Amino acid sequence: MPVGLLVPAAIGLVFLVLPLAALLIRAPWSTMPQRLAEPEVRTALWLSLQSATVATVVCLVLGVPLAWVLARTDFPGRRFVRALVTVPLVLPPVVGGVALLLVFGRRGLVGEWLDATFGITLPFTTAGVVLAEAFVAMPFLVIAVEGALRGADTRYEEAAATLGAGRWVTFTHVTLPLVAPGVAAGAVLCWARALGEFGATITFAGNFPGRTQTMPLAVYLALETDLDAAIVLSLILLTVSVVILAALRDRWLTS
Repeated sequence: MPVGLLVPAAIGLVFLVLPLAALLIRAPWSTMPQRLAEPEVRTALWLSLQSATVATVVCLVLGVPLAWVLARTDFPGRRFVRALVTVPLVLPPVVGGVALLLVFGRRGLVGEWLDATFGITLPFTTAGVVLAEAFVAMPFLVIAVEGALRGADTRYEEAAATLGAGRWVTFTHVTLPLVAPGVAAGAVLCWARALGEFGATITFAGNFPGRTQTMPLAVYLALETDLDAAIVLSLILLTVSVVILAALRDRWLTS
């Protein structure tokens, strides 16, 4: 290997690994069990797991059909629609939170109608957390599922149609099993992104303990008062990230 490539590669590896190593080195291991047992930590963790899971379900219900439309149908403006779907990937999360407020806030385009008609208020609620997380995480699912659909062998679907299966039966009994690994990988990435969401959540849902304070928000708050607590919370999120990487390892190595 050329030295000219080896040296910057090594520096890049150190740059990525050193901050993670610092978390492990500076972690308060002696007081870790007590800190993990604190009610604030358990509440934030439980809220994060719940909201990320519900957000992932929302993304699956809406994202899988959207991915199918993008992958299997041809309509005017499809490339534009695909570009719109990927916008949350590059949009600053705080901007996403502001956009959600303008749509679902009490004076928003949809929020005002929801409040006046049904008395539903989404900002600064747990439902708002789910909405913010689904907004930023859905593109990961759509991209993964669309890629799986494009790579799937359509002959099985054609055979099912030839045998008299309708489109819905073909989709549920043939297409979904074919792309199940892609759907699973997209759901895992979606869940992980939702779990780590910060900007859109704090902008749209606020930072209220027990109601909207997820783990990333708890880390941000702990940095101002207790560095050790922030490190413990960060280690929990790091552990989740490592588990996600391990779960997707086989898929990435074989892709």
